[in-house]
Amino acid sequence: MNHNNLRWLTWLAAAVIGVTLSVTLAVSATYVYLQPSLPTVEAMRSAELQVPLRIYSRSGQLIAQIGEQRRIPIAYDDIPDQIKQAFIAAEDDRFFEHGGFDYQGILRSAMVNLVKGSRAQGASTITMQTARNMFLSQDRTWRRKLQEVFLTYRLEKEFSKAEILGLYLNGISFGKRAYGIAAAAETYFGKTVDQLTLAEAATLARVPQA
Repeated sequence: MNHNNLRWLTWLAAAVIGVTLSVTLAVSATYVYLQPSLPTVEAMRSAELQVPLRIYSRSGQLIAQIGEQRRIPIAYDDIPDQIKQAFIAAEDDRFFEHGGFDYQGILRSAMVNLVKGSRAQGASTITMQTARNMFLSQDRTWRRKLQEVFLTYRLEKEFSKAEILGLYLNGISFGKRAYGIAAAAETYFGKTVDQLTLAEAATLARVPQA
């Protein structure tokens, strides 16, 4: 190896190290700045879902619900597998494989949007949507997007995939003031989640995208 090649490789290695250190410092500084605005793990685990006042007749029939949001919290184990599979297929088919950020999905989304010339396809994973819908605002600012990145990492580190999917299915909006799969099943089909057919589960899985 001649002297010029050695000098070029030395310069390249120094540049790579410099860029890596700069990025690491920038990410660390950003996290330190945003950390006070992020919910703690304890706060996330104790997050309460807003449940409306439900009024029943003497025979046990639901007459009315009073509140801005219709919610019927349901345990993860009580959600049928076909519902879980329908949402994973519709929203994040590599949910159990990635660590919160699906880089394959991001690349695929970028290619589709480039070909179509518009933002036709998003790349948010279920974990990212959970972080945004459950614990952050819907503001489209760089600050909120960075908060989402750090919170997504925290969710994947501190929660199991089942816990994350349970939070997602209980917190996502389906329109008509219905939040969570149980409220959506009741609102759109007048059923409990265990009564939904596969076609109905697939239909509900597409509602949030609309």
